[in-house]
Amino acid sequence: SRLTVLFLLVSTLLLGSCASGYQRLLKSTDVNKKYEAAVQYYEKGDFFRAGTLLEDLIPLLKGRPEAEKAQFYFANTNYKQRNYVLSAFYFKSFTDTYPNSPYAEEASFLHAKSLFLESPGFELDQTNTVSALESIQDFLNRFPDSKFKAETENMSQVLQKKLENKAFESARLYYQLRYNQAAVVALTNFQQQYPASAYAEQAAFLRLSAQYAWSQESIESKQRERFLEAVGYYKQFIDGFPKSKNLKAAQDMYDISQAQIVRLKPATTAAASN
Repeated sequence: SRLTVLFLLVSTLLLGSCASGYQRLLKSTDVNKKYEAAVQYYEKGDFFRAGTLLEDLIPLLKGRPEAEKAQFYFANTNYKQRNYVLSAFYFKSFTDTYPNSPYAEEASFLHAKSLFLESPGFELDQTNTVSALESIQDFLNRFPDSKFKAETENMSQVLQKKLENKAFESARLYYQLRYNQAAVVALTNFQQQYPASAYAEQAAFLRLSAQYAWSQESIESKQRERFLEAVGYYKQFIDGFPKSKNLKAAQDMYDISQAQIVRLKPATTAAASN
C-alpha cells in the first residue's frame, strides 16, 4: 500500500540521517560536541556508537574532569557488548587511575564480573578462574559492605565449585590412565583441599583403589609398606562412608592387602615372634 511505502521511505531517510550524523561526529574535531553525543548514545543504550566515540575521545580528554566518566563509560560499553576481556582490562585501568572515584566500587565489581564471565568450563585451563577469584577477594576486602556483595559471593562459590570439579577430574584421570602413584597424590590433595566435597566418597574409594593397585605393581621390597598404606586408606574409607555402595570392593582390597602384609613380613620379625 501507499502508506507502507511512505513509512519505509521515511524510515530509510531517518536512518540515513542518523548514520550520516554519526559519521560526521566520528570525523569531528569538536571534543565537547563529540563527548556530549557519546554520553547521549550511552544513555540511550547504543553502546557500540558510544564506545567508538569514547575510544577516540579518551586521549583528548586527559586532564579534563570529563575524563573520569568517559573512561568508566568506555569500559562499560565493552562490558555491555560482552567484550569481557576488554572490559576487564579497562575497568582495572579505571580503578588504578581513579581509586577514589564514585564509580570505583562498580568498576571494581564489573572488573571481577568480567573475569568471572570469561572463566572457561572446568575441563579447560583454569588460570582465568583463579584470576577471577583473586579479583573477587580484592573487591570484597575493599568493599565489605557493598551492594554487590551477595552477587560477588555467589560468583565466588560458582568458581570454587569449578576448581573443585577440575581438581577431582584431574585426579580421576590419573586413576583411569593407571598412573596410580600420581592418582594417590592427587586424590590425597583433593581430599585435603575439599573435605566437604560432593566427590568425597568417590575420591576416598579411588584413592584406596589406586594405592592397592600401586602396591600390587611395586617391586617386592616396597610392597609391604604400600599395602599397609592401603589398609590405612581402607579404614579411613569405611569410617567416613560406612554405607557406601563400594564397601564390598573395599573389603576385598583390604583382605588381600592384609594377606600380603603377612606374607611379606620381614624374616627377623617372623623369627622374633616364634
